[in-house]
Amino acid sequence: MKTDINATSATTSWPGLIEAYKNWLPVTDNTPVITLQEGGTPLIPINSIGNRIGKKVKVYAKYDGLNPTGSFKDRGMTMAISKAKEEGCEAVICASTGNTSASAAAYARRAGMRAYVLIPDGYVAQGKLAQALVYGAEVLAIKGNFDRALNIVQEIASKYPVTLVNSVNPYRLQGQKTASFEIIETLGEAPDWLCIPMGNAGNISAYWMGFKEYYKSKKSKKLPQMMGFQASGSAPLVIGKVIDNPQTIATAIRIGNPVNREKALIAKKESNGAFLDVTDKEIIEAYKLLGKEEGIFCEPASAASVAGLLKRKNEIQNGATIVCVLTGNGLKDPDCAINNNDASFSSGLEPEIQTIAQRMGL
Repeated sequence: MKTDINATSATTSWPGLIEAYKNWLPVTDNTPVITLQEGGTPLIPINSIGNRIGKKVKVYAKYDGLNPTGSFKDRGMTMAISKAKEEGCEAVICASTGNTSASAAAYARRAGMRAYVLIPDGYVAQGKLAQALVYGAEVLAIKGNFDRALNIVQEIASKYPVTLVNSVNPYRLQGQKTASFEIIETLGEAPDWLCIPMGNAGNISAYWMGFKEYYKSKKSKKLPQMMGFQASGSAPLVIGKVIDNPQTIATAIRIGNPVNREKALIAKKESNGAFLDVTDKEIIEAYKLLGKEEGIFCEPASAASVAGLLKRKNEIQNGATIVCVLTGNGLKDPDCAINNNDASFSSGLEPEIQTIAQRMGL
């Protein structure tokens, strides 16, 4: 992977995305870089998905679940927290379905700041809640959904000395755009399709920003079609209206009123892309396929990108190169994994060789 840094040896460590792409980011020598060495995540061939499509397509997973707190949010948070620190901020706040709270808490604490997170009570996966607590966030669970929580934190940030680090913070998208740089550097060119889950729609907006910047600088010769996917019970961008009570097993994208709606619609129009919904059943099937056929454990929302690709496979041109963004690690939501798998689990067995061998079919 080529970047703006000079790797002098095989042992040179990845410095984090701000140092790697500082010429492409709104930072100066006065910006204190708050990093956990985020970014630099792998682009993994997922041949079983490509084989299901045929047409000699190449399909890759951009696995951002390997970021420090297990999700793509770290890309934006290193920028948001670094700039907040530069401005003398002492506390940050966010609304979250889980991943943002974990990332905000980790980076805020690394910067020596307080972190406040508002979550919808009972609607955050346990792995994500555990992270926010361990990182030392002050967690406030409200009776209501994510959209209500976001309204509250926006108002608080406008009245009190705390910095909002949701994706309405422009520095978040600046950090997140670097994933598109990495894709182009790895492939040598932009893909034909970029398939991505959509919740608050910041990530699809950020990717499009990054692709356009590299294209304008002639680091790529083409732009991808941006294919955004939402869960059927939480698809405001697909149906074109706010959903008051969004529902889906994919908690990370259970958002009924995305704040980056307009940016996402621009990305769709400019790229000649499309938005589509996928059912929870389709999401879980893709989730299980990635695990049992590719060895990739992602959270349910991530699998929406693969589910959407499979749903639209008849539209793909021969020989196309496709990247599916996997936004979060499967360990974020262990309950989903336990309740949705095709594995064999045997318990209460006698600790005897014959018993074990027999159960193994030997």
